[in-house]
Order: sequence, then structure tokens, then C-alpha cells
Amino acid sequence: MDHILVAGLQELGVHGVLPEERTRAQPFEVDLDLAVDLAAAGASDALDDTVDYGSLSERVRGIVAGESCLLIERLAARIADAALDDPRVAEVTVTVKKLRPPVPVQLDHVAVRITRARA
Repeated sequence: MDHILVAGLQELGVHGVLPEERTRAQPFEVDLDLAVDLAAAGASDALDDTVDYGSLSERVRGIVAGESCLLIERLAARIADAALDDPRVAEVTVTVKKLRPPVPVQLDHVAVRITRARA
């Protein structure tokens, strides 16, 4: 299976359990790994034969900025569902990074990575 990778999509969103996370947007980063058969696109050189990652990126951006989840696990699942709306996507791995988590230690980020496949 071939793959389309979308890495480092950054957007502000209101996601989290703590009260301060529910009242202000914070930065998130999303990576997508889409398992797609790219043979037709490779032969035709036509956008209609592949996943439009620009359009999908805008949809993911809208989910991060426009929805509000308590858990980043739920946010990742919503993004996976959006990717699987395209019937050409056989499987997707979504990584959601919370870039400034409210924890009492210094760290780069916390993340959730999920993989979902078409039934």
C-alpha cells in the first residue's frame, strides 16, 4: 500500500479537561499517514485519482479549531473519521500533539496516535 503523509499541521483549538483548557485556545499539531493506492494517480497525473490532501488539511484544521473535545483521543478519532470519509483511504494513522500541556514538568508535548482502517 502507498502512503500520503501530511506532517506538522498546526492549529489553535479548545480541547482539554481542566477548566483553563476549556476557556482558551491552545496550540495543537496533527500528522496524518494515509494508506492509499496511488497507482491510478501515478499513471494519470490527475488530482481526481488521489486524495486531495489540501482539502483534507482544511477539514482537519476546521475540526481542531471548530470543535471542542475533552480528550485528544476523541479529537484524533474525529480526524480519523474525516480522513476515512474519502473511500480511497484504506487506513489512516493520526497523531495529535498538544504542544503546551498543563503538566507540572517540562516537556516538549504530549501526543496520541491512533490507526483506523476501513471496515
